[in-house]
Amino acid sequence: MVATPIGNLEDITLRALRVLAETDTIACEDTRRTRKLLSHHGIHGKALISYHEGNERERAQELLEMLRDGKDIALVSDSGTPCISDPGYRITSAAAGAGIEVVPVPGPSAATAALSASGLPTDRFAFEGFLPRRKGNLRKRLSRLASEERTLVIYESVHRIGATLAELAGELGDREAVMFREMTKAHEETIRGRLSELAKRDFPHRGEFVVVIRGAE
Repeated sequence: MVATPIGNLEDITLRALRVLAETDTIACEDTRRTRKLLSHHGIHGKALISYHEGNERERAQELLEMLRDGKDIALVSDSGTPCISDPGYRITSAAAGAGIEVVPVPGPSAATAALSASGLPTDRFAFEGFLPRRKGNLRKRLSRLASEERTLVIYESVHRIGATLAELAGELGDREAVMFREMTKAHEETIRGRLSELAKRDFPHRGEFVVVIRGAE
């Protein structure tokens, strides 16, 4: 389980590069993005297998057979740590259940990166990833989180960020929050304020967001 950069290609560990260079096969969400990362670091000629949300169920069985045959496989997501709002659970669970060693190669994660720079309490936090898309399901989830005292960490896309911030302000109250856009990338931006203030902002039509929200008092 190899963590890869969330944006800046320099944000990768020496161990991760060694594992990616030495492993038999690399399973990845998008072979083009992974090949770009490998090429940037001088790793060429690796066998890449696509492993994403759409084919995870079938591909996990194929990878498990390769592991049983003695192959070493590195699993990477498009960015960050596999299984953290990314594919990886099925093969990890299947391999562990089959007695095959699953080894973490730690590194970048958007959630922990945002927490570290948020200035909000980090001793206890709740990671919610992407919230439900349907408004009814979203409001049910937020009503359960309204009394959560831990700092909340949420992911959101550029197409939904404004509406999601408005719902957060309405359901959780107008709390202090920090929003990170395009972390570690060329157009990186950090915006601090109350949820209602953030909801009124206009954002460029590109970017990935991490929102860190103060817990309930």
